[in-house]
Amino acid sequence: MKLLVYGAGVLGSQFAVRMHEAGHEVALLARGERLAVLRRHGGVLLAEGDSPEVRQVPVPVVEHPDDGYDLIAVMVRTHQVDAVLEALTGVRGDVLFLLNWAAGAEPLGAVLGPERVLLGAPTAGGTMDGDVVRYRAPNLLTRNFPMPVGEPGGHTTPRLDRIVRALRAAGINAKAEPRMEAWHKTHAAFSVPLEQAAQTAGGPLALAADPAAIRGMIRRVRRHLAALPGPPVPRGFVVLQVLPEPLLVAVVRRFLKSPTAVHSGLSNASPAVGAELARLAEQLKAGANG
Repeated sequence: MKLLVYGAGVLGSQFAVRMHEAGHEVALLARGERLAVLRRHGGVLLAEGDSPEVRQVPVPVVEHPDDGYDLIAVMVRTHQVDAVLEALTGVRGDVLFLLNWAAGAEPLGAVLGPERVLLGAPTAGGTMDGDVVRYRAPNLLTRNFPMPVGEPGGHTTPRLDRIVRALRAAGINAKAEPRMEAWHKTHAAFSVPLEQAAQTAGGPLALAADPAAIRGMIRRVRRHLAALPGPPVPRGFVVLQVLPEPLLVAVVRRFLKSPTAVHSGLSNASPAVGAELARLAEQLKAGANG
């Protein structure tokens, strides 16, 4: 497969490495300082958790897209999608949006053509430590939440089957998801209040020490879930609506103290995170009003 990974942050870098090491023809698109870092090191620098062992993976890096890809995996923040759409308008290839997105496929297909668009969401995690991508090791929680990938209409198609098989062969726990738009909306309903609360508190550990802030976050999650046009996807998110609040506070506090939370985007206080959360909140509001 000739693959362009558009976005060289924590998630895009990990994805590009996995597909490169699986034998695919991968190009990782980066800009600015990140592009300079990748070129200086001759590829991606990776480390597991807090390990001092750093390995270098020589993934080819580009500044601009070429043409004629089998697949373009877009892994950027929500507020950066408009610029990506403009850059990919004349570039051939199916486009898989692996990102946080609660607006559905229609605005993406309106620019690129609906026949080119697939939706998905990354389930890996990690943080940037200088030039090094520090990823979390797989655990029971992450193994039980595969990467969902789907056609906007929910159909099972030959291209979807090919993509899922290629991801699995690369060691990525992927599955076809027929309700991808509902999945994205459900995820945003949960993640926006959680990440906003973590940013306000100063990180997951600080939020774990503030039960009142966690209670407020849970109530915002419940309001978002109640405003969804249908039941949550995955269905398991319904527990956030029915479990007693004190029990949810205890569960969330335990999660926030875990390595999974600490080595995740919840520890990222950059302005880009705030911009993404603001765009997602707008999409949720528009969906609720629609």
